[in-house]
Amino acid sequence: MALITCRFYSDVLGMTTTMTVILPQKTHNQIGMKSDAKESERHPVLYLLHGLSDDDSIWTRRTSIERYVSEMGIAVVMPQVQRSFYTDMHYGMKYWTFISEELPAIARSLFPLSAKREENFVAGLSMGGYGAFKLALRKPEQFAAAASLSGVLDINVYKDRANSFGINDYQLIFGEKGPRNTNDDLIHLLKQADANQLPVLYQCCGTADPLFDGNQTFSTLLQEKNAAHYYEENEGESHSWDYWDKKIQDVLKWLPLKY
Repeated sequence: MALITCRFYSDVLGMTTTMTVILPQKTHNQIGMKSDAKESERHPVLYLLHGLSDDDSIWTRRTSIERYVSEMGIAVVMPQVQRSFYTDMHYGMKYWTFISEELPAIARSLFPLSAKREENFVAGLSMGGYGAFKLALRKPEQFAAAASLSGVLDINVYKDRANSFGINDYQLIFGEKGPRNTNDDLIHLLKQADANQLPVLYQCCGTADPLFDGNQTFSTLLQEKNAAHYYEENEGESHSWDYWDKKIQDVLKWLPLKY
């Protein structure tokens, strides 16, 4: 595998930003690793999103994601979005436009990544779970599958529950009126969505996680919509990297990859 930290200029953000990228590499001699990736092909890609307190390097520092994907022939793109909630901020930068439009185009211009819907996937944890499902709901034509690990799926109640997410952050991102019944409200988006057009969804959360209630609410709505999805509750698990390190391995096995 090739692990690359890429600094590039974003026209949307008006500044230089970073992404960490894992690319398949054809090798049989690296100890403990092997890959049959073809040098000329465009690889399936997983956009892997970080949480509120983290950055584009966090998945490689807290998990063994590079090792987990080593034999899958899939690229992993991990972008940096600060504390934006993957949103065109009310007082700030247009991170939604960046993540949904500009980032895929730039990534494909720099690396051999597939543009086919059936070979594009997105996943994330906490704030990144919110971002992954927002991409699935607002850009279903771009992704075949999306996964949320302990995601912030009911943003309207999160304002009052998360000690690490201050009111100033909330207003900077969503404005004084908040996101309720807007395109930044996943509950609202799901109620309006055509279930037949959505990517297949994977959702998991621990029962000891403060975001558990919001995950239950979202799962119930998915069932009512008859949307294609997998939902898992894990007894006693909390908002922790021990949990996400395990679950990202399950997500990778679940992805509808065509080998």
